[in-house]
Parts: sequence; C-alpha cells; structure tokens
Amino acid sequence: MILSDKTILKMLAEKTLVIEPLEKEQIQPASVDIRLGNTFSIVEDSCTGIINLEKEVKYKTITSDTYILLPNQFVLATTMEYFELPNNLTAFVEGRSSLGRLGLFIQNAGWVDPGFKGEITLELFNANRCAIELKAGRRVGQLVFAKMDDTALNPYKGKYQGQRGATGSRVFLDYEVK
Repeated sequence: MILSDKTILKMLAEKTLVIEPLEKEQIQPASVDIRLGNTFSIVEDSCTGIINLEKEVKYKTITSDTYILLPNQFVLATTMEYFELPNNLTAFVEGRSSLGRLGLFIQNAGWVDPGFKGEITLELFNANRCAIELKAGRRVGQLVFAKMDDTALNPYKGKYQGQRGATGSRVFLDYEVK
C-alpha cells in the first residue's frame, strides 16, 4: 500500500519515520520530494580501463553547491535529507519528470529497504547534448513509501547502512566475493 500525505505526516509526527531536514512543501499527495545534497563523486580512471567488481574502486569526491554535469557523464550525488525507515516500510526513488525531460536520469537502483538509515546516494546521468547545472537544494526526485504486509524479519543492515554523502559502490563487499 502506497502511503498518503496524511499517513506520512502522522508517521513523521510520531517519529516512526525520520526525514531531516524537511520542509512542508516537500510532502506531496503520495510522496516526499527529495533534494540534491552538496557532495558528488566520480569514478577515478583505472590504469587498465576496466572496473574489477572484486576490488574497491576509487572515487574523486567534490563538495560544492553547484556541479556541472557534462553530456554523457555519470556522477554519484546524495540527498540533502537523512532518512530512517521503520522495519515495516520500504521506499522507491523516482526521478522528477521535469528533469527527465531534459535528459537527466536520476537513478538506476531506486529501492530503499525497511530499516535503512542514512542519506540516499543518487546515480545521475546526463543523456543530453548540453551540460546540466545541478544545484544543492534543488528538488530532483520523490520518495514513494509503501507499507509492507508485516515487519521485516531481517531489516536492512547492509553495507550502505548509515551512509552520508555520495557513497561509492561497495560491490566488492558482496558475500559471493571471496
């Protein structure tokens, strides 16, 4: 069941759902607008030109209120907001249609597990022929919350729990990597 603005406001008041900082204008009928934070990370070039999924990848992280996303460029960014989801709530990250119409793809891994705590890392890609100026504080997407039929047996305790800032891939920590 997708949560309504009324239920989101109730959960925020009860502190069973935490979103900080949050302005009342961000709460939409069935979602919460998410804003761009001020950290951006790009993958550093590999000497082989190949990313090995079993090794930690190095990133260059930039802290700035403005970032120019070049055509066909990929960058990790973060939400301005910090989230704490209860163990019976999940969320979907959705990009804003207005930005998508400019060629800005907001994410490709848009699932937030129950029990997650932290800022959400956004995967941004500019599919346009022109650069796009990104500014911290701008609304870039929505979080749509869904109530689960029961509390999760194993709430999220994964490798991104508690993340702050534009957090790079930790795929090298996957259980199948020996």
